[in-house]
Amino acid sequence: MNTPTPVIAASALTLSLGSGEARVEILRGIDLTVLSGEKVALLGPSGSGKSSLLAILSGLEQASSGTLNVAGADFTTLDEDGLAAARRGRIGIVLQAFHLLPTMTALENVATPLELAGMADAMVRAETELVAVGLGHRLHHYPAQLSGGEQQRVAIARALAPKPAILFADEPTGNLDHANGDAVADLLFARAGEVGATFIMVTHDEALAARCGRIVRLADGRIVSDGMSSGPAGVASGVAA
Repeated sequence: MNTPTPVIAASALTLSLGSGEARVEILRGIDLTVLSGEKVALLGPSGSGKSSLLAILSGLEQASSGTLNVAGADFTTLDEDGLAAARRGRIGIVLQAFHLLPTMTALENVATPLELAGMADAMVRAETELVAVGLGHRLHHYPAQLSGGEQQRVAIARALAPKPAILFADEPTGNLDHANGDAVADLLFARAGEVGATFIMVTHDEALAARCGRIVRLADGRIVSDGMSSGPAGVASGVAA
């Protein structure tokens, strides 16, 4: 039996802002290993550091200290340009705010990052991904012409079109009503599985977290527990040692 490969290996990660008496410790020595194919929820109250941790793991933020290897890249040694290059094609990110370009259609919003990455089939791949998230009839609509749920579907398509090794999501249903939130959550789990992406999600929702195989709980910038969820995915998949 093959042993899954770690796609994230973090050791003693810290994040602090300011200096002197104004210094604020956001993360306080995070050790975390995530194996290929895992679905992991980062769960905790507001201010626990979960979104800051996701930002560092996804290369949107640099840690103050510690070591971090993500999808084969040493994030510890990279500057902002290096992190951007390391994310390209390897990492997909879905945020609570949709961050779609208002002057571009749904198709263009998904295709543009692919074109910037030099993919010759960007438009074809973008259309295929939009069809996969149920928006084949909305290809040429602008964000203002789409509902919140549809905009988040475009954001999911954009994140997954490059077939990334890792999909990060930060409160992906936070701006949606209950029905749309459930539908988007279903889509995220389904599409992440279909493309074979490791899935790491920040949430404060216990029920949503339970759909992951593993729940990492944070409080005051530290991991306070790390174990198998009580939901069906947790029972099925277990937790990396």
